[in-house]
Amino acid sequence: MLTATSESAVKALVFLAISSSESPVSPREIAKAIEGSPTYTAKITGLLVKAGILRSHRGVAGGVTLARSPESIALLDIVQACQGLLIANYCQELGPATVRQACAFHQAMLDVHSATVDAMSRWNLAMLAAKPSPSESLSDNVHCRMLGVAASCAKRAPSAQPHRSSSQKRRKAASRTSPRGARLQTKRAK
Repeated sequence: MLTATSESAVKALVFLAISSSESPVSPREIAKAIEGSPTYTAKITGLLVKAGILRSHRGVAGGVTLARSPESIALLDIVQACQGLLIANYCQELGPATVRQACAFHQAMLDVHSATVDAMSRWNLAMLAAKPSPSESLSDNVHCRMLGVAASCAKRAPSAQPHRSSSQKRRKAASRTSPRGARLQTKRAK
């Protein structure tokens, strides 16, 4: 029913909703959390940005954040961002007025389509993030595709330190280890 892209998008968005970070999260970090490919996750976040579900932030500390509140992001929005519009392509030539005169199979497929769209419209990101994994009594017996997302959010603690570029990190590490850096620290201490 859902493509792998849609399923990964749901996982990524649940991760972002649970982590509730106001600072941008990189596709690489999201990929690690959902156990996906960084390249594929970047493609997925691009689709979600185009759909207005995520906001993209450029630069050294860039990444993505939710563009709307989790309550306003319907499961249908996510799926359609990744798969396109859900279209009931049975007897389109008949039109909606005469579809009830079509064969029983086509009527059944119309019902399936309507039920799917209704259910996906009712469920939103906030509801999915509220219970991202099964109850403990089931967690040992059921393979839940969302299980790793909740665990990753528990591990991810908001950093108290500002984001540093890799060159800033290298300079800081070099100042700790090089003799010149040690002299500078000694002079500053005096």
